[in-house]
Amino acid sequence: MMRPFSQPEPAVNEAAAPPPAATPALAFAQLMQAHRSIRQYRPDPVDSAFIDRVLTQAWAGSSSSGNLNMVSVVKSFDAERRAHLCTLHAGQPMVRQAPLVLTFCADTYRTRQWLAQRDARPGFADFHSWHVGAFDAVILAQTTALALESHGLGICFMGTTMSSMRAIADFLALPPNCLPVTSLVVGWPDETPAQRDRLPPQAWIHEERYQAPTPQDIDTHYAQREQQGRERYLAMGPEMVAAWQQHGISSLAQYYTSPIKYDPDRLAENSAAIEAVLRERGFLAPG
Repeated sequence: MMRPFSQPEPAVNEAAAPPPAATPALAFAQLMQAHRSIRQYRPDPVDSAFIDRVLTQAWAGSSSSGNLNMVSVVKSFDAERRAHLCTLHAGQPMVRQAPLVLTFCADTYRTRQWLAQRDARPGFADFHSWHVGAFDAVILAQTTALALESHGLGICFMGTTMSSMRAIADFLALPPNCLPVTSLVVGWPDETPAQRDRLPPQAWIHEERYQAPTPQDIDTHYAQREQQGRERYLAMGPEMVAAWQQHGISSLAQYYTSPIKYDPDRLAENSAAIEAVLRERGFLAPG
């Protein structure tokens, strides 16, 4: 029988009590805290059938807009093909080193084929549908990343997928209305990097409505980021130190929009290229 809320619990000898059993919530919290982006991998292979099981479980555990499932995933195990993908991902060595690359694609081609074969009105060839497929692809990629990490595997998201969208789509033989959104490098970790700093909760959690930060808020919220980020990048070696000096960089903020990081001019060119490939592949009307 349940005790009334006013009745105190009996005293417990904490020294003699067994440790609390790991709950799913605790295990998941520990998994998220253990996340790291891995850039060094052992050569040990990853089983393809195992990856299929993980992807299938992640698919079941990921939300999908309208349950349309407008996502496709391409597995790249072959060493020569990964070597070419490495060049498309700006030569980042972990693409070649890790035994597997997963490319997550926004795919309305399959859905459009289904519509055509059922005499349904054509659809899902527009900018809205691109966003639906792209968001679902990212949701699935994140669920897959957590699932892989729960098995002890390491992962690294490849932001270069977007900047090489056309070349990757051609290399993977993607049809119209199907484009890569993000990629995961997957393998057994050969490093134990420290946890990256994140902005504090008060910088990005808002109550009821957006609270615009004051200049003092920005200084406070970014203080740790400025210090730790600067130290991490300058510790990469004398070449990075020289680059900072060459470009007159005196803060992490300046580094992030400098020619050696996220150059706004280069990103403007990438944005135009993404818009062009969205038109070519049927997600935007011809301009």
